[in-house]
Amino acid sequence: MRVLSNDDIAALLPMEQAIAVIDGVMRTVSAGRAQLPLRHVVPVGGDNLMGVMSGALDEPLCYGVKLVSLFPGNPARGLSGHRGAMVLFEADTGGAVAMMDAGLLTAIRTAAASAVATRALARPDAGVLTLIGTGEQAEHHLQAMLAVRPVTEVRIAGRRPEKAADFAAHASARHPGLRFTHGTDARAAVAGADIVCTVTNSAEPVLKGDWLEPGQHLNIVGASIATRREVDDAVVQRAALYCDYRPSLLAQAGEVVDMIAAGTITQAHLRGEIGAVLNGQVPGRQEAGEITLYRSLGITAQDLAVAHHILGAAEQAGRGQVVAF
Repeated sequence: MRVLSNDDIAALLPMEQAIAVIDGVMRTVSAGRAQLPLRHVVPVGGDNLMGVMSGALDEPLCYGVKLVSLFPGNPARGLSGHRGAMVLFEADTGGAVAMMDAGLLTAIRTAAASAVATRALARPDAGVLTLIGTGEQAEHHLQAMLAVRPVTEVRIAGRRPEKAADFAAHASARHPGLRFTHGTDARAAVAGADIVCTVTNSAEPVLKGDWLEPGQHLNIVGASIATRREVDDAVVQRAALYCDYRPSLLAQAGEVVDMIAAGTITQAHLRGEIGAVLNGQVPGRQEAGEITLYRSLGITAQDLAVAHHILGAAEQAGRGQVVAF
């Protein structure tokens, strides 16, 4: 087994490669060539959760499991909100061939998935990006959006003004060619934006439908269990809705679960999986003025695909610690 650390993941999974890997695996998922049980979540005290995510891919042929702790208070301690391990198995004999840090892997693959959706759905000239949230996912989503659209202006909105200012200062130093603004007024940040990414730990809506404008693309990312939601009903009603995996959306997207139960929408409101758009099975954006929404829940197929890619890169580079047991 090859054991890979957070530093190994950072070196072996650049964003551009992650986007290419996620593009491929989402096509695989929507072609029906993956086994993806729904995520199993266990409360472990307070707002903390442990998630167990298992699955298998036909291509690349592999299977595995991610064991991940979801601790929303961790960022205040300078730690990732997602911590755990990804274990990858080989399909010939069933042996475990790799274990790797799941925190950074999850952060990169989540942002890469939003990039794949943005490339498929956002207007080609989208240049104004709004990030609602100032944590780890905001950092990776900035990098991911820059990889797929000609962004020139970035607006940062967060609950705490000092965190929004700090994020903007660090991001501006890394990307001196971009214009950054920051504050606590999410509505003002959304006005005139082309791409909006919600990447928060909020259990209540941080984005409202009456703020939206024609032509915008939304990546709704932060709420991954049915008891949380980052958007109100009007956002869902106004947008053409896409997802990573239909069963996950119908079981774990709080706003969609609530609205279907209330009869506000039906399952037909979902236009399709992003992989189906990439495969040409369902249409993407229909016109420049349409509002598109990618609802990200995160699926094991994404973890498996990037883990398989990382393992191959680690073997070539000789990175990680090889252990026998």
